[in-house]
Amino acid sequence: MTQGHTISTHAEDVHVEVHLDGELVASAQRPVLLEETGLTTAYYLPKSALVADAQPIELSTHCPFKGDASYWTIVAGGRTHDAIAWSYEQPKAGAEEIEGHVAFFSNRAQITVDGTPV
Repeated sequence: MTQGHTISTHAEDVHVEVHLDGELVASAQRPVLLEETGLTTAYYLPKSALVADAQPIELSTHCPFKGDASYWTIVAGGRTHDAIAWSYEQPKAGAEEIEGHVAFFSNRAQITVDGTPV
């Protein structure tokens, strides 16, 4: 890891909901929170928490700390939200807890934690 760069993950007993254009697309109790130097907390929800149809797309990026990210598109509110969410199918050591989970861009989705907007 780059000196001074840290990643930590932990499950937390909170309720997270994700809405797109006013439509509920994911809801989970006890998500995995990922905290990373220089970034806001990311809420990783189990893929089973998706209540909307999420389709993987042919886009990937590489993070030297977490691994290769896959991206997801969701149709909600009559619109297609391209690459609105991401997941790490085989995360690197130190980020294993997010495997099988999906996170959403907080600047493009409406995320609430225990009813409070993120």
